Amino acid sequence: MVKKNNRVKTSDIELKDRLVAINRTTKVTKGGRTFTFAAIVVVGDGNGIIGYGLGKANEVTAAITKGTEMAKKNLIKVPVHNGTIPHEQVAKYGGSRVIMKPATPGTGVKAGGAMRAVFESIGVTDVICKSKGSSNPHNLVKATIKALDEMRSPQTVAHYRGVTLDKVFNG
Repeated sequence: MVKKNNRVKTSDIELKDRLVAINRTTKVTKGGRTFTFAAIVVVGDGNGIIGYGLGKANEVTAAITKGTEMAKKNLIKVPVHNGTIPHEQVAKYGGSRVIMKPATPGTGVKAGGAMRAVFESIGVTDVICKSKGSSNPHNLVKATIKALDEMRSPQTVAHYRGVTLDKVFNG
């Protein structure tokens, strides 16, 4: 199967960043303890564009800034259909496994912390998700975005099948 290119350029897009998690690491040396921080940040426009980045620095604010800049370099376009995802999807990254299902309007975002940040950044209002395995926020964000990157829009499915969009929805 040919991998489609969902990459998006950052020009003319109003992106909102959202901090998912901060991790503090300590290095003990002869002179004392040195703290470093790693921040995972998700950016999105609320209309199907999402990116994530990991920033590491000696201060929290610098780590968040680096993470935001990294996230703006890795943007992808995700199909959002009527406020939900177009179909079920499963993905795995490291020890984290995510399961996503579309939901009817009014359901809300039924997802855990790291996954919730991703869905709210792309503008999904109704979705049901489950994470299994590791609850590491870094791997959960990466697994969620991997699953969203593999999503196919109804228009794409109709094009591959050679039928109209009504035929895709009504069978």
